[in-house]
Amino acid sequence: MSSRKMTVAIGVAVVAVAVTGVGLAQAGTGASGETLVTARALTPEARAAALRVGQDEAVAAAKALGLGASEKLVVKDVVVDSDGSRHVRYDRTYAGLPVVGGDLIVHRAPGGAVRSTQKAVNATVTVPSTTPKVSGPAAASRATGAVAGITAGKASPELVVYAVDGTPTLAYRSTVEGTDAEGHYAKSAVVTDAQTGALITTYELIHSAVGSGKGQHNGTVSLDTTQSGSQYTMTDPVRGNTKVMDSRNSPDTNPGQNAVAYTDADNAWGSGANSDRATAGVDVNYGLARTWDYYKNVHGRSGIRGDGVGATAYAHVGNSLVNAYWNDDCFCMSFGDGGSQNGNLPLTSLDVAGHELTHGVTSNTAGLQYQGESGGLNESMSDVFGTMVEFNAGNANDAGDYYIGEKIGFNVGGSGAMRRMDNPTADGVSKGCWYSGVGSLDVHYSSGIGNHAFYLLAEGSGTKTIGGRAHNGTTCNSSTVAGVGRDKAAKIFYRALTTYMGSTTNYSQARTASLNAAKDLYGASSVEYWQTSVAWAAVSVGTAVPQPTSTPTGGPTSSPTASPTTSPTVGPTTGPGGNLIANPGFESGVTGWTQSAQDITNSTQQVPHGGTWYAWMNGVGSANTETLSQSVTIPSNAAGTLTFWVKISTAESGSTAYDTLKVQVGNTTLATYSNANASAGYVQKTVNLSAYRGQTVTLKFLGTEDQYLQTTFLVDDVSLT
Repeated sequence: MSSRKMTVAIGVAVVAVAVTGVGLAQAGTGASGETLVTARALTPEARAAALRVGQDEAVAAAKALGLGASEKLVVKDVVVDSDGSRHVRYDRTYAGLPVVGGDLIVHRAPGGAVRSTQKAVNATVTVPSTTPKVSGPAAASRATGAVAGITAGKASPELVVYAVDGTPTLAYRSTVEGTDAEGHYAKSAVVTDAQTGALITTYELIHSAVGSGKGQHNGTVSLDTTQSGSQYTMTDPVRGNTKVMDSRNSPDTNPGQNAVAYTDADNAWGSGANSDRATAGVDVNYGLARTWDYYKNVHGRSGIRGDGVGATAYAHVGNSLVNAYWNDDCFCMSFGDGGSQNGNLPLTSLDVAGHELTHGVTSNTAGLQYQGESGGLNESMSDVFGTMVEFNAGNANDAGDYYIGEKIGFNVGGSGAMRRMDNPTADGVSKGCWYSGVGSLDVHYSSGIGNHAFYLLAEGSGTKTIGGRAHNGTTCNSSTVAGVGRDKAAKIFYRALTTYMGSTTNYSQARTASLNAAKDLYGASSVEYWQTSVAWAAVSVGTAVPQPTSTPTGGPTSSPTASPTTSPTVGPTTGPGGNLIANPGFESGVTGWTQSAQDITNSTQQVPHGGTWYAWMNGVGSANTETLSQSVTIPSNAAGTLTFWVKISTAESGSTAYDTLKVQVGNTTLATYSNANASAGYVQKTVNLSAYRGQTVTLKFLGTEDQYLQTTFLVDDVSLT
């Protein structure tokens, strides 16, 4: 095969991974007896060891995935679960060039065997030539004029293979740095075709929170500092030597230019007044410490990169800078003093610190591209976890709520904040319901969909007061959502981000990622899994899976704790036109289906019968078995007629059935198709299920390949009437 499906069976040598962790969670069982898993809290040393093992496996994994001789995998991150499963994240190179959109995740079972593989882009990575016709200086010159509103100081071109849009292209990714219309630091990426010079795309590289504010009121807080002789410095020895510096109004293009360390003789910092330069430093120190503690104590993550190393933060950056931002290149944060529109108060609130540091977490895990829907998700993850830092801190001076930037006086559109997660449209510009054009919006506005889904999963719909502020959990489908509590919602979103999302993840894929996370943590038959699907359906992303028939023990630990007294309006559990199959054309991803591999896909490597999604079974070319199933109740008055469309392509020859696709009810086979039934296009098949009228049965597609040549079974548009 010239290309392979997202999930392949990879035969590699099993490498034992010995890891030590902090407070390791044990694998548990769900209400239906299924194994539940959580991520281990790895020490920096254990994480480094797991990364080394991942790199040792890279060559065999690349070969088994069918990558070309010019392609190499470079380990980036790893998650090790309580049962010993590993999720190894790789970046890719082609002929030594970085592949933008080439990242992938290999999910391994406890013994090292590969369960599945996720690729950010499914296209085969190859380009006709790695020799550019356009020079680097010419690309840089083109890039400096490609970003509206930036007066460029410099542009640094890097030759890459750009594959984000599904068409690998030799390109220059130029980092353009300069100043915006207000004279503040600006940084963008400009991607141009290295053969023609044509502009491919451009996107921001500074993840910032911009606006006016009323100041910081964290009150009297304790700080961890370092003593050196008779002086103390704002270096936090408890949290990886995180450093807080006084930028002394260095330009935001170079916040460290005039920076000096904060020092104090009595270790009593600041006065609470802006006239004392240490006051802003106190707020920054406190915000960084609370963010570090949240990630470590709740998610087992030691520092932004997971390596126990603290970042550097600069207070008093620029002159009248109404901004705070994270810069991954320097592994640092910058905080402005604000301007006349906000009383010249520093932008150092707790949720802003948590928001910006989370950009660092995202950069070092999923690496969500800061454009399109993935860019909106990037911003949303920062809003989600900045908010959770605020809740987790438990500071009475800044009570937790779902308003973003409310302590620094944002009142966009009269919303009382910069953004609101409960009702994103309250600011007049953000979107709270997904639609096909949302990826063309500014990422701060498209982030509302992810924010909205998280809020509904955490708190549910309806009006309530949280942190002394009015909240209104609206829905896009007029449904009622109960939620599972913010702590469980955050664990689901964190695992989705760090274990299942990649650089090009869109909202539909984020829904799948969070459902996978909920299944790992709470089980596929849990209220948490169901409510995750309900929350996404409530923001117009997919449909809800069927409600569990019984409520597992151990319900939500945070308000609201109750399930709805009546089933919420979340859309039908059967397909259109009386079809008894839920999600019959797979257009809602995995909704309604259980798959042993990641068969349900919208990959452009194959053609669906209808819509954009379909099931791609087998096609590996080695011994493997895959199942796709759904529980369905067949009324006694139904016809009991199953129809579906199948396309079979094979490298086998002759009439012998080497590879088969079976239609089963339970373990009873009702029909068998094989490589001998190969066809140029889709063929409709009909199977009689009338014998099962009046019963609830498990309908199953079972695909099996032998150890030799490949056969691919494509299934789409399933109907049972």
